[in-house]
Amino acid sequence: QVQLVESGGGLVQAGGSLRLSCAASGRTFRGYTMGWSCQAPGQSREFVTFISWSGGTTYYTDSVKGRFTVSRDNAKNTVSLQMNSLKPEDTAVYYCAATSKIVSRSPREYDYWGQGTQVTVFS
Repeated sequence: QVQLVESGGGLVQAGGSLRLSCAASGRTFRGYTMGWSCQAPGQSREFVTFISWSGGTTYYTDSVKGRFTVSRDNAKNTVSLQMNSLKPEDTAVYYCAATSKIVSRSPREYDYWGQGTQVTVFS
């Protein structure tokens, strides 16, 4: 079983930056595509980004393009989400997830999920 733990969330002023990290433990996530989703209170979980095992393929939802960057360090079993130019609309719990599929933008195809880290952006 792969265990994922997110960290790096917090309270930040609009226009600021945060860097979220996802650490994998238990079984290796070698070969897994990693994704990030977010969920605001009372809202459904929305897919944000994914990055393939090699790092060569990424996807970003339109609302974060040009502001967020996903990366991974397979030697350290970590995935990061650099969040720049943050907006109040970005406020949500952010979840890291892993899938054995080559690529996927569908949360239902992800096999493992972390518990989330809170990001709050204020004006």
